[in-house]
Amino acid sequence: GMIKVRGDQCWRDLTCMDYHYETQPVPSPNSYFMHHSPAAVHKLEVLSNHFAELLAPALVLVPLRMARIIGGIVQIVFMTGITISGNLSFLNHLTMLPTICCFDDRFLSFLFSKATKDKIALLQLQASSIKRPVGFYIRKVMDISLFALLAYLSIPVVQNLCSRRQVMNTSFDPLRIVNTYGAFGSITRERTEVVMQGTTAHDPYDSSAQWLEYEFKCKPGNVTRRPCYISPYHYRLDWLMWFAAFQNYQHNPWLVHLVAKMLNNDAFISELLEHNPFLDKDPPR
Repeated sequence: GMIKVRGDQCWRDLTCMDYHYETQPVPSPNSYFMHHSPAAVHKLEVLSNHFAELLAPALVLVPLRMARIIGGIVQIVFMTGITISGNLSFLNHLTMLPTICCFDDRFLSFLFSKATKDKIALLQLQASSIKRPVGFYIRKVMDISLFALLAYLSIPVVQNLCSRRQVMNTSFDPLRIVNTYGAFGSITRERTEVVMQGTTAHDPYDSSAQWLEYEFKCKPGNVTRRPCYISPYHYRLDWLMWFAAFQNYQHNPWLVHLVAKMLNNDAFISELLEHNPFLDKDPPR
């Protein structure tokens, strides 16, 4: 959340969602309808984003049962909405998993039958009359130690978040336990696509040369084709093509290798594509 409000102006004037659904890496079929929502709805979406990312996380840390439950529900609803609106791989699914810790057994009891709950109540009654084993206290010590470790590792993260020179996604702790992450700090206003084409003409510069386009599995290409929905699966090549559109090939050396494979009609590359116009034919020049 911090990278957003300190980044692009559109997060502060509540207009980012006017562009996001159309310009995100891999839109889904729902992206079209959400993009055409009224401007008031887009502003509400930005406000909801700020609430879910800046305020609601604090509820998870409040030592009150209902506060944790509300915080967990907010995160799940928020991540579900993002999952519906586009193809962001498994990111949102992974983000939802830790929120399960916000819900205690009493809250989740509706998932189980009455017979199961009666058995659990009996076991809990029996366990309450038994002296707690040494392992119980060992676990408590480990829990407190882990909390202290996470609190200590969070110090530079919090300092970075509060700093006027906030830096995101530049360096990460080797154990990947506590880090400063940020996504969509800036929103593009126009969509730029890298279009891959090939020709078998002897003279590709001839005006009569026929150029055929490679079609990717999910990357926007043919404007008459319906967007796909693949989340939580992730077509990494399609995703990388979105980033390649903002840079030159020197910053994306893999793009040169991709073109070389296409020129050789590589079978493996063909499997990564939805349509190779030169499959089982002479390779392009």
